[in-house]
Amino acid sequence: MFARLQQDIQAVFDRDPAARSKLEVFFCYPGLHAIWFHRVSHWLWQHEQFFLGRFCSHLGRFFTGIEIHPGAKIGKGFFIDHGMGVVIGETAEIGDNVTLYHGVTLGGVSWEKTKRHPTVEDNVVIGSGAKVLGPFTVGKDSKIGSNSVVVKEVPPNSTVVGIPGRAVIATEKPAEKIDLQHGQLPDPEAKAISCLFDQIRDLERKLASLSDEHDQLKKRLEEGK
Repeated sequence: MFARLQQDIQAVFDRDPAARSKLEVFFCYPGLHAIWFHRVSHWLWQHEQFFLGRFCSHLGRFFTGIEIHPGAKIGKGFFIDHGMGVVIGETAEIGDNVTLYHGVTLGGVSWEKTKRHPTVEDNVVIGSGAKVLGPFTVGKDSKIGSNSVVVKEVPPNSTVVGIPGRAVIATEKPAEKIDLQHGQLPDPEAKAISCLFDQIRDLERKLASLSDEHDQLKKRLEEGK
């Protein structure tokens, strides 16, 4: 148990440069406390102590502002930064070394008692305010930009932004780490405008070449007279 606690604390140090001491992390990180509440509530849920599981989850929500259903499955190295307003639904499944920022929702779009929340694979980063809604998979090593709304499958090693979420980068190999909190995600509109400017420059070069050919032909015709 103590090894798992140390692993949780180390995950904070690995991904939050503001963390200064283990004492600070232990007492002052609500994302860490929410994970510990969830561990207890999930154990109770698995042992069919449904009321106690929900009550423990409710206490975790009261103290941290983070709502994790006791039925959700969460892997090791999970980190919630800041955390306020995070909601994780009952059938959500989260892999190892996943990072969520504040205001993230892993929600459902159906009332049926089936798998209705997303599966988030290993090493995924989800930016603040993002909503991932539905029973699909977010592939490993992917990144979802702040305030994006994702409602369909995300391939591995992708970067998704926008409403609805669009994959603007998809590589076969894991991309370099991108800081979702400092505006370094690619902008699909800017990329489209840049492509248009490239096409315009290409057309200008072709027009200049045609104009030169026209002038040369005109000169030869005048000389032939």
